[in-house]
Amino acid sequence: MPASASPAADPGALRRGRAKSPIFPTNRTGAIRDAWRLARGWGRAEPWRATALVTAALGLILLQLGVDWGFALWHRAAFDALEARDGPAFLAQMLVFAGLIAVLMLASVGRLWARQAIGLRWRGWLVLKLQGAMLADGRHHRLAAEAAGTDNPDQRIGENARWATAIAVDLALGLIYAVVLLASFAGMLWHLSAGFALPLPGGQLPIPGGLLWAALAYAGGCAALTWRLGRRLPAIHAERNAAEADHRFALIRLRENSEAVALIGGEADERRGLAAAYGRVEAATRRMFGAERSLMWLGCCYMPVAGVLPLLLGAPQFFAGAITLGVLMQMAHAFTEVTRALCWLTENWPRLADWRCHVARVVELERALEAQAEAPGQLRRAEDAPALDLHGVALATPCGRALLRAPALTVLPGERVLIRGESGSGKSTLFRALAGLWSWGEGEIRMPSRRASMFLPQRPYLPLGPLAAALCYPAPPDAFGADALRAALRRCNLGHLVARLGEAARWDRVLSLGEQQRLGFARVLLHRPSWIFLDEATSGLDEANQAAMYALLAAELPGAGLVSIGHRAGLDRHHDREMVVLAGPGGGRMVAASAAMQAKPGATVPRRDMSRAPPAAARAVVTLRGLTSAGAPASHG
Repeated sequence: MPASASPAADPGALRRGRAKSPIFPTNRTGAIRDAWRLARGWGRAEPWRATALVTAALGLILLQLGVDWGFALWHRAAFDALEARDGPAFLAQMLVFAGLIAVLMLASVGRLWARQAIGLRWRGWLVLKLQGAMLADGRHHRLAAEAAGTDNPDQRIGENARWATAIAVDLALGLIYAVVLLASFAGMLWHLSAGFALPLPGGQLPIPGGLLWAALAYAGGCAALTWRLGRRLPAIHAERNAAEADHRFALIRLRENSEAVALIGGEADERRGLAAAYGRVEAATRRMFGAERSLMWLGCCYMPVAGVLPLLLGAPQFFAGAITLGVLMQMAHAFTEVTRALCWLTENWPRLADWRCHVARVVELERALEAQAEAPGQLRRAEDAPALDLHGVALATPCGRALLRAPALTVLPGERVLIRGESGSGKSTLFRALAGLWSWGEGEIRMPSRRASMFLPQRPYLPLGPLAAALCYPAPPDAFGADALRAALRRCNLGHLVARLGEAARWDRVLSLGEQQRLGFARVLLHRPSWIFLDEATSGLDEANQAAMYALLAAELPGAGLVSIGHRAGLDRHHDREMVVLAGPGGGRMVAASAAMQAKPGATVPRRDMSRAPPAAARAVVTLRGLTSAGAPASHG
């Protein structure tokens, strides 16, 4: 594998499309709108479950608030009992304390359950929605094929969706609790400090509700400092997430191409590429750690100071005998609760930064999949046609570069057509267009029913699990009887695999390419489609096995339409007629084989077996650019 093709050595390719990504939110409310978009979707999909869980969470927040109020009243009574040296009253307050602790445990564990349940259900709905959207109408393929595609959808569905929902639930419930807590204890603190006076050298300055104003000023100053120290965190978190995704992608690519790398001895290049990818992870992580350490200086002293500050401010009143020790401790408790509510932003700023990044990546994927619901480009496609018809088809890349022109082609049921051409001429792109996986270009493709068609690529997909499941795919493993599975394997020269039908393995690694391709033909025998499309589906077979596979199709499915794309010698003998893709500076051009010989006098067109001549009716209606399959002018009467 050349260095330029290294899975890990091209970070620019790994991060393609990131310039358009809203991964660095410029609008502070963007993440909130995006999160609401996701939450509203879940609420509409599961209204009763979502309402019940949210209601339970709010009820438990109110229960915890009641416990907080109970502790505030307890502080006053307990410390007044201590000041009065009233032992029985103090012991009674210890029993009250034990009851409050029991209710607090119930409320805290209940809040944790509600948060976990909401996060799990929301995440489950979101993941299934994204997975379903990716697997609908081949959107996952079009998404990956775009020149500026959405990077690492696996990470967005797996990791980003998890944190986008889990952190959102935690932050939302925490914010609700903070608001309720602030509203509740602000009134208590105002009442307790109604007679507060600030000592001055010449006397006292009365400040009604002075401790409340002090709490607001203290929390506001800390919040402003938090923003100042942590304003870079959202961008740093986004950069680190992107770097982590690229590094993981490089590792996956290496695993998928390990044999090719080992054969060419590309380990040194891979090592450099992986080291560079991890270097970007480490650099972003170091910047994130530095920003978090700056915030830690503030965070480690915020609450301890908040616990001492009301004692310092209320001590003059206590020493003057204006308030009891119990009132002083109640004031301290209320001050701490108010500052705890106001420190929500201070405590959660790093998590907010991380959460904004996760939400942006999930919503970007969701919008990209929604955009894929409408096929890009001008290529029109219709299904359930009685035959295969191409009219004015001109395929192009997503950026508009011409790939292949196929002006007119009709294939009737029972016909067998070979399309061959040079490598890179656009044959495989035509195969994808027929399958509905490529819509960039113009013209119209009329296809038979997708349910009645089967497409065999060069390397068939083999899912994880037993061999029987791989053989039946995409049907369920129990769709066919055991006898049918064994017969299909034997007829495709795979009898040595019959005993392994129940064995689970990475069959794409266990079987050779030739065995995988014959397994694909065995699938065709089981599913018995009316239309078969092959793209280099016999490239790993010798001529004997190639001939045997095509003979099977002719014997088992004589009425099925067959379109083969390939360039191997001997393929022409198994088809009624040939089309040739001629490469050119403006892309490939598909013509009849006879027309190709005239266009290129020195070209060699394989001689086909006339014993497989197409039916007369087929020869009469199949046209290409005004020529019949024999090259004579077509009748349009």
